[in-house]
Formats: sequence, C-alpha cells, structure tokens
Amino acid sequence: MARSFKKTYRFAFRTSLYITLILTLMLSVFLYIQMVLNLWVLLTFSIVTYIVSFYIIQHRVEKFIYKRVKKIYDNVKLLDADDLVHKSVTTDMSTLTQEVEKFALNKKTEIEALKGRETYRKEFMGNISHELKTPLFTVQGYILTLLDGAMDDEAVRKKYLERANKGVERLIYIVKDLDMITKLEVGDLNLNVEIFDIIELTQSVFDLFEMKAAKKNIALTFDMDYEEPIWVAADKERIQQVLTNLVVNSIKYGKEDGTTEVGIENLIKNKVIIRVTDNGEGITEEHIPRLFERFYRVDKSGARTEGGSGLGLSIVKHIIEAHQERIYVESDFGVGSEFSFTLEKVEELPEVDV
Repeated sequence: MARSFKKTYRFAFRTSLYITLILTLMLSVFLYIQMVLNLWVLLTFSIVTYIVSFYIIQHRVEKFIYKRVKKIYDNVKLLDADDLVHKSVTTDMSTLTQEVEKFALNKKTEIEALKGRETYRKEFMGNISHELKTPLFTVQGYILTLLDGAMDDEAVRKKYLERANKGVERLIYIVKDLDMITKLEVGDLNLNVEIFDIIELTQSVFDLFEMKAAKKNIALTFDMDYEEPIWVAADKERIQQVLTNLVVNSIKYGKEDGTTEVGIENLIKNKVIIRVTDNGEGITEEHIPRLFERFYRVDKSGARTEGGSGLGLSIVKHIIEAHQERIYVESDFGVGSEFSFTLEKVEELPEVDV
C-alpha cells in the first residue's frame, strides 16, 4: 500500500510541477503585456490556463492509468495487451471496472467448465478401466485354469479357449470403438458421402437383427408402408452403423413382445428426420443429458451382461454431427424411447451416364 501511495505522490508531484512551470511562463508573458491590455488579458489568460491545465491533467492521468493497467494485463494475462496498443485507455474507472467484472465472469465460467471436464475425465478413466478389466480378468482366468492342468482335458480346453476368445473379441471391439470415436472427435475420419435409399438401408438393418429380435419376440417394423424410395446424401456405411446401434439398443432394452418402429418424415425442404421408436423400459429424465457420453450406462448392473462397448450412442452422436446434422432423444420411463436424427434429402436420384 505504501508503495502505491509513493507512486501516486510522484504522479501528483510531476503533474503539479508541469502545470506550475507552464503557468509561470505564461504568466510572465501576460504580465509583460498587461500594461497594454488589462481586462482582456486576464480573461484570455483564464481561458488559456483552463485549456492547458485540462490537457496536461488529462494526458498525465491517461498515461498514468495506461502504464499501470497495461502492466497488470501483461503480468497476470487478464486481457490481451495487444488490444491496448490500438486504442487509448479510458480514464473512466467505471468502464474499466465493467471490463474487469466481465473478464472475471468469463473466467469463472471457464473454471466451472474445467472442473466439469475434470470430473468427466475421472469418470471416464474409471469407466474405461472397468470395461477393459472385466474381459482381461476373464481371459486371464481361463488361461490360468488351463495352465493349472485343465488343458489336458480336450473338452474343457476347447470350451475355455472359446470363452477366452470371446473375451479377446470384446477387448478388440472396445479398442476399435475407441479408435473410431477418437478419429471422429479430431476430424480424421473422412466421410464417403453418396446418395442412397434410407428405406432400403433400414430394411437391411432389420434383416441383420431379425433373429436377435425374435428371441424377445420384438417386431422390427416401419411406421407405414413406404412404396417409394427416400433418397438421402450421407456416408452409407456410417449411417448403417447409426441405425444398427439404435436398433440393437432398442432390442437390448426393449420389453418382450414389444416393437421397434422406424419412421422417416420430411422435416424441411431438403431434410428428413429418421425416428427409431420402441416401447421398452424407457429412460428417466436425469439420465437423458448424459446418454451420449462415453461408457455411460443407465443400467449400471445389468447393461454389461448384454455386451457392447458402452460407446455406441457416443459414436452415433459423433457420426451424425460429422454430417453437420442433429440427433435427438425423447423418453418416458416405463413407456418407451425415441431416438431421431436428421439427414440431407435428395429429391431425385441423379442419372448415371452409361
């Protein structure tokens, strides 16, 4: 505080000295001329004195504030000091206060976001270690059992090796999904955009999982009969992956004797929305904002018994966003869920030159 007072004293001393010297010089000149013009000289002297004093004080105060504030900006990196080079620093302290308050609010928001990311990082590390640990320990258990003598029994050896192989396949599945989602996040996964019939693609996904759905007596169906194809422009392989994940999830969490229904509607002139609806167990409201996080599972206990990497919905979200499209989710607990996403619609299939 004492150091701060000394700087202000020095500033006041120099400013007073400058004004005194200039006014003394001016007064000497005016006194010399005073014998010729008396009243007009005094009036002129007052006006000039005011203008000169105003200029000196304004210039000095502005320079004083600029130096101190710029030093703060440079030292603590509060604001970009380069901005100060291109525009003068105002002497209005309320403006400066508003700038600092605005910066403080932005930094508070950034800190809260960083805390949220740190919490997410910890959860992610815990989830990924758990996902990898389960199949690793399973494989290790079967191999150790075989090494302890079970390999001499051909039937046991074959059974345990098959189970160990399933554990390895699960590890490969998780690693492949992690690799894909990393590429999607950094933009390294190039999309092969083509024009295709979304109805035909959806039917092919239904055909792939017809037997899986039949085990729970779940019907895979469209919401209506689509007699004409609906052409869209997207990466066909990636959109098939999106539909696969959504259909498999609806079967996994669907009720027996239930239904998984897909509908395609015109959204705007050049967009369609694809809806995947089921009448399964549904999702409670508190889980919906986190559904697309990596490894996030609504059912912490039973979900892993159904298989999967826990990355399906996260991959779905990134694929849709890579197409510059949107994905939505609506769900009522105990009633069912609906996942929907948009795609670019093509009115007519372009002619192919033969």
